[in-house]
Amino acid sequence: MSRRLEIVIMTQGPELYSTTRLAAAARRAGHGVSHLNPTRCTIDLSAEGATVLYNGERIVQPMDIIVPRIGASITRHGLTILRQFQAAGIPVLNNSSGIGASRDKLWALQRFASEELPIPRTAYARGADDLHECIGTVGGPPVVLKLLQGTQGIGVMRCDTVASAESVIDVLARLHQPIIVQEYIEEANGSDIRAIVVGEEVVAAMRRKGKDDDFRSNIHRGGTAEVIELEDDVKRICIDACKALDLRFAGVDLLESKRGPLIIEVNSSPGLEGIEATTGVDVAGAVIEDLEQLCS
Repeated sequence: MSRRLEIVIMTQGPELYSTTRLAAAARRAGHGVSHLNPTRCTIDLSAEGATVLYNGERIVQPMDIIVPRIGASITRHGLTILRQFQAAGIPVLNNSSGIGASRDKLWALQRFASEELPIPRTAYARGADDLHECIGTVGGPPVVLKLLQGTQGIGVMRCDTVASAESVIDVLARLHQPIIVQEYIEEANGSDIRAIVVGEEVVAAMRRKGKDDDFRSNIHRGGTAEVIELEDDVKRICIDACKALDLRFAGVDLLESKRGPLIIEVNSSPGLEGIEATTGVDVAGAVIEDLEQLCS
């Protein structure tokens, strides 16, 4: 066994499945575990230096490594706190820049494109004036419209006509919400692949199918899942997608198209309940083993 680590899980929800699984796996391996709610953290900046305060007090507990589980609703604040810990030299499982890139769908896609990784045809629409050009660029309609930031299928819409896309874009433009326009992969038939990457290995994968006619395949929206074994070249795509964002632990979502697998998203705080129940893989245990290697 490696040396005993003091692992800090940064989370608002210590009772959530993924958090409890990570904590249990860490304790089973002989490590100490504590939780840190980022919403209770502030930063003290002075001429003497900078430090993170918790409930107004200096943090005295030892920290060998931080596991960020930052909710989407507090991304900006959570990353600010995480950056300060990084500046203090505390190792983190996923760094703030990687998490930030994964939360911005367009930024992530730009990184994938720069690494020549396969993605759906994509365009960026600032408003309704850009829509017709963007739809032509991706070969639609139908097209998929996505907010730059969104999780669990929220902010993802399929538009079967130009008129319906115009209506959506017009509303979002009034709300100052730019949008991503992507080709609709019909042959995916409402399913996708979720692969979990830990370190430089795909440790588990499942195929998810959307409920009824919902083209979004998120399990929490009523979809189903089955375990699958990925080919080595698909595993390589998943690993390279995480490297492009500088993430060690992430869920990579792929669509199966006629021209091969296409990356649609990388989740830097993937849920463990669905993937562990479907595959029977101890993903939490794999994460703790990777932490041990990072801290060795």
